[in-house]
Amino acid sequence: MDSSKEDHQELNSAVAGCINVDNFDGKDEPNSDTEKPESTPLERGESGETEMTSFTGNSIHRSSSRPQLDLSGAAIQGNFEERDPTILLPNQSDDISHLALDIGGSLIKLIYFSRHENKPVNDRRKMTIKERLAVSNVNRRSYPILGGRLHFVKFETSKIYDCLDFIYSKQLHRGGMDSRYWQAQGSDTENTIIKATGGGAHKYADLFNERLGISIEKEDEMDCLVAGANFLLKAIRHEAFTHMEGHKAFVQIDSNDMFPYLLVNIGSGVSMIKVDGDGVFQRVSGTNVGGGTYWGLGKLLTKCKCFDELLELSQRGDNRTIDMLVGDIYGGMDYSKIGLSASTIASSFGKTISENKELEDYRPEDISLSLLRMISYNIGQISYLNALRFGLKRIFFGGFFIRGHAYTMDTISFAVHFWSKGEAQAMFLRHEGFLGALGAFMSYEKHGLDDLKAHHLVERFPMGAPYIGGNVHGPPLGDLNEKISWMEKFVQKGTEITAPVPMAPPGTTGLGGFEVPSSKGDTLRPDASKLNVGVLHLVPSLEVFPLLADPKLYEPNTIDISEHGELEYWFTVLSEHMPDLVDKAVASEGGTDDAKRRGDAFARAFFAHLARLMEEPAAYGKLGLANLLELREECLREFHFIDVYRSIKQRENEASLAVLPDLLAELDGMNEEARLLTLIEGVLAANIFDWGSRACVDLYHKGTIIEIYRMSRNKMQRPWRVDDFDVFKERMFGSDKKKSHPYKRALLFVDNSGADIILGMLPLAREFLRRGTEVVLVANTLPALNDVTAMELPDIIAEAAKHCDILRRAAEAGGLLVDAMITLQDSPKERSSSVPLMAVENGCGSPCIDFRQVTLELAAAAKDADLIILEGMGRSLHTNFYARFKCDALKLAMVKNQRLAAKLIKGNLYDCVCRFEPAG
Repeated sequence: MDSSKEDHQELNSAVAGCINVDNFDGKDEPNSDTEKPESTPLERGESGETEMTSFTGNSIHRSSSRPQLDLSGAAIQGNFEERDPTILLPNQSDDISHLALDIGGSLIKLIYFSRHENKPVNDRRKMTIKERLAVSNVNRRSYPILGGRLHFVKFETSKIYDCLDFIYSKQLHRGGMDSRYWQAQGSDTENTIIKATGGGAHKYADLFNERLGISIEKEDEMDCLVAGANFLLKAIRHEAFTHMEGHKAFVQIDSNDMFPYLLVNIGSGVSMIKVDGDGVFQRVSGTNVGGGTYWGLGKLLTKCKCFDELLELSQRGDNRTIDMLVGDIYGGMDYSKIGLSASTIASSFGKTISENKELEDYRPEDISLSLLRMISYNIGQISYLNALRFGLKRIFFGGFFIRGHAYTMDTISFAVHFWSKGEAQAMFLRHEGFLGALGAFMSYEKHGLDDLKAHHLVERFPMGAPYIGGNVHGPPLGDLNEKISWMEKFVQKGTEITAPVPMAPPGTTGLGGFEVPSSKGDTLRPDASKLNVGVLHLVPSLEVFPLLADPKLYEPNTIDISEHGELEYWFTVLSEHMPDLVDKAVASEGGTDDAKRRGDAFARAFFAHLARLMEEPAAYGKLGLANLLELREECLREFHFIDVYRSIKQRENEASLAVLPDLLAELDGMNEEARLLTLIEGVLAANIFDWGSRACVDLYHKGTIIEIYRMSRNKMQRPWRVDDFDVFKERMFGSDKKKSHPYKRALLFVDNSGADIILGMLPLAREFLRRGTEVVLVANTLPALNDVTAMELPDIIAEAAKHCDILRRAAEAGGLLVDAMITLQDSPKERSSSVPLMAVENGCGSPCIDFRQVTLELAAAAKDADLIILEGMGRSLHTNFYARFKCDALKLAMVKNQRLAAKLIKGNLYDCVCRFEPAG
């Protein structure tokens, strides 16, 4: 694929649904001053006559019915630079629709799908391993899901031409820039049919047809709302959350026990829908007192010009100057007999009755807050009464009236909690405003989205649009250079930006840290609870790791960063590591001026993410330390740093391979019990090489890789901080009471390049092979720090195999030496009788691993495995320290962070962990 095209597609589409807007969702018409949308270059014809004519030429016909898919040749394809392998349909001639709209009176919500374009890869090693693991390339569904990305974008309806420009610039009306594999071969004169819902689907149908050649096919609004909500609750792991007294808590919904529930959609008015299943629902109630009421009365009473301005006013308001409270009636006392506190609102706006004041005597801030509470309380109470009417315990609130606004959610939650006496909960949705658009998208009935599970979706948060005032504003940044240029403005105009973004002291590069946002006191800020909505990567080839003891209870993250102190500590650690990381990133690209600009922009982008999370830890959903580390790696890739430590890894691999023959000879001279202890010591000692640890980076300045390895080996004094070696040895060799039996297949999750893999894990793998155990080395799909990748393993093993017959025969049997220049002297019979050594990708591009999302190959390899070994701090301490598996598990790591050592194992820096957990 042409990289410049991929860059444009990825960066220009990375809106992540975060464009800030000024109006709520609803069906009312635009205000009179915006009744006629302002003209744009597209409307004025500045693009030129030829370009305007091309809107209707060579379009794609989309049918509302499911197309007949040609599954012949369907296969999962991928290459090194693709994290998310795609199911390609090489013989498919019909189009897969990928654009849907929800056009409300105030907002246009747009969802579109962008495909990954793949170059066919003929990797014989992968094919051999897939055959051995019995991995099928044909998707199990009746029709396949195309891998790619699902984007969420919104525009103000009054600026509808911005939306039309966006669709045209990305060629969404022609199937997008990435449609060459599956673009229809139909007539050039056929119209594109796009699904849309909302009142604007009728009002603006002619405009879409005139400007883009798009025919709008209208979908029922209620059908779309329910379909969108059902999909989100089933497929997005942390979609739903509660919000009480400023505290957000994410709720995991069991997709098998989801129905029935009450869906409350708050737009201009409010609809309440009882949902009993997929496509089974009824609108049971509603109220005309909704977002339109708040905005309409607020505009009259406060003269605010936009909805968000009205919300902002409420943050500075004091409703006690306007609302009559219980305490006002009872002389400051509670009415405890009926459970009313003195601060409970007895009558909204009631205090104004007895006061001889005019409208201008009241602060607009107080009016806004009183109005917001009145309407939110009303909606919360009516919602609960309807839930009570039908015996429903779950109430989900959606619609752009909520806007992730803390006061709004707290008020609704209080009303539901108060009237239900704590028996019912108000829950909110991260994608609250996109329910209708998502439902319209699914109505094509040909994406198979209803079959997707949480492990098929990976959410990413690129820096898609500018941060201002803590929110994201403006159109998506068009290309990499535009994104870099915008980042550079942080230094030039830092004092003008009120968002928590990195600020640099005069004369510095800005890479040294970021400004921790100051506390705003007890007041809930308007953006304090706003949730960013990311790009959903659809990866149909991901599976849940089948050896998890209980997938429902599994939580990968050991460190919870929701606590402010914990978050602040790890942000400091990441900040201190940043200058070194940027230096390595720039050096990996030749140290050019372009690389320096990208390195600086990467640092600013990542710090902007960190600062956003410092302001609101749950802004991106439920995150742990593993997610934070992955966010850093994604930021590097966003600014085109593919493998920052590439040259360092090569150098360390060469140094370690040079001493490997001597190490293997030393091991072969030992008895098996002494050898096993030496092997485990070697893994722990070699795990010291971790460029992600500040303590270890300092060591690199004190000696060569071999000197550090020997020093580490010499300090291997037992007992270790966590020392289950004797239990593991008994399982390997047996005892007087229990006979030993070799493991059938061991999965070794490897960590760092250099000494870690070559002097630590490869000799251990060799020992298992010697004992007749199949070995699968599991490595990252994408680079992260100095971690070894699955693509690099075959070359490393090929070099190691030159010095070891055991590795050579096993690697040949496992398909790893298919392309290697190795002279095979064994007979075919000897080679075929050897147990195989294989290597598979884990699906990650992070120092950690989440077993809820692994590759098909790894899931297949796990089915016959009876031992897994997790090596390294990221995979066995940052994540999975408490994880339990159906098979035996050995967790090995050297602790390279003092805080982690103290919290997790009550130990110190460089302590060792050898934790063995029997099956179950």
